[in-house]
Amino acid sequence: MGLISGVVMGMMFGVALMAGWRKMMAYRDAKRLAKAVDIKVLASLGREELKKICGDNSPEWISFPVYEQVKWLNKLLVKLWPFVTEAAEMVIRESVEPLLEQYRPPGISSLKFTKLSLGTVAPKIEGIRVQSLKESQIIMDIDFRWGGDLSIILGVEAAHVASMPIQLKNLQVFTVVRVIFQLAEEIPCISAVVVALLSEPAPRIDYTLKAVGGSLTAIPGLADMIDDTVNSIVNDTLQWPHRIIVPIGGIPVDTSELELKPQGKLVVTVLKANDLKNKEVIGKSDPYVVLYVRPLFKVKTKVIEDNLNPVWNETFELIAEDKETQSLILEVYDKDIGQDKKLGIGKLPLIDLEKETEKEIELRLFPSLNMTKVKDKKDRGTITLKVLYHAFNKEEQDAALEAEKRIFEERKRLKEAGVIGSTMDALEGAASLVGSGVGVVGTGIGAGLGAGVGIVGTGLGAVGSGLTKAGRFMGRTITGHSGGSRRSGATTPVNSVQENGGMKPSQ
Repeated sequence: MGLISGVVMGMMFGVALMAGWRKMMAYRDAKRLAKAVDIKVLASLGREELKKICGDNSPEWISFPVYEQVKWLNKLLVKLWPFVTEAAEMVIRESVEPLLEQYRPPGISSLKFTKLSLGTVAPKIEGIRVQSLKESQIIMDIDFRWGGDLSIILGVEAAHVASMPIQLKNLQVFTVVRVIFQLAEEIPCISAVVVALLSEPAPRIDYTLKAVGGSLTAIPGLADMIDDTVNSIVNDTLQWPHRIIVPIGGIPVDTSELELKPQGKLVVTVLKANDLKNKEVIGKSDPYVVLYVRPLFKVKTKVIEDNLNPVWNETFELIAEDKETQSLILEVYDKDIGQDKKLGIGKLPLIDLEKETEKEIELRLFPSLNMTKVKDKKDRGTITLKVLYHAFNKEEQDAALEAEKRIFEERKRLKEAGVIGSTMDALEGAASLVGSGVGVVGTGIGAGLGAGVGIVGTGLGAVGSGLTKAGRFMGRTITGHSGGSRRSGATTPVNSVQENGGMKPSQ
């Protein structure tokens, strides 16, 4: 009897075990199938859909399988980082401090590192893509992420304010670095390396600012000025099409083909603005427009006083180096005593323009180009302009390139002579001499200093012997009127039309 009951119980237990196993396997298969369906759906998503799901921090290899993971390289970076930091800190000081001085805003008289430490946390490379688009080049795109524990303190000086230490904390960098190796037939087989940050996806550099032993409010608008300086340096020196070229191995090599060259001329007529935001407590704002493709070559309209629907009807010429990736930026300011207030900003990608075809465009103004940090997202009005893009031929390109080089040489000479503090406030320097009919180099136009030779109103810059012919190519005002009064003590991002190197608009 016990034997029979034992056999029956064993059979029942075995059947139950088999049924449970089968049910578990069916559940697992269903789960695997559901995962496979989800993966298939994810694989079919494009870049924008993946961004919505994963956010901006998703590595490139998720949406682009051509980006290969390099875990071995990250392990190597962690080991090397303590040795890399010491050398890197010295290189950063030598290369970035001149840029801080060059792009220093007019409201700041000095901007230098007082402390620089890259910390102990190494950057992380999420993926690498290797291409060979030209026979003599290898292109490597590096998905670069860094959330380090670095310590940076900037010494900031302004008029009537003693040096104030500003700490830069919680730095996070998300960008794709493009490295181009120019190949050669001699060892080390690489003659030059080109480094740039890709414009798409746009580089993200996040950080917080803190005044050490003081307050950021001691210098009005200081945080915004530092943000603008950082963005200008990144956009104008590192972000593609701008690039850094480093010759390798001591091999004599012609890097002219790797250099950024002017591709065309942008003729912009700023017509009017509508429904601007009023920043004044009494009366209305006094708007003017600052426009540029590169931050070093800004031009400015006249000031229209007490008007939220101003009409300018002024025309300017600006240089474009890469129509595919660059944009025209228009910033509308309210002229005020002290720091001028930004009313709005607009952006026009040059890729939207057709060659030799004038186009009238109405742009909506925003508080910032990066709306993620903006709390007040109310409408800022619109700005209307006419735009024409003219592509250079070889002769025009060479002439524009030489003019640009001479402009930078003249700005450097003026800085060494103590006439200007930095290449950014060369625009302010021009203002102080405009009244006498002598123009200092401003936005790439106008007359130089030298032996007192100045040619104003022709677009030709006379540097000593009258050799600088920059006005024809860099930010020259063509039409419009130079109205608008200046208020005592006002500081502006750039100067008025008359102050753009001493150039006056033709009547």
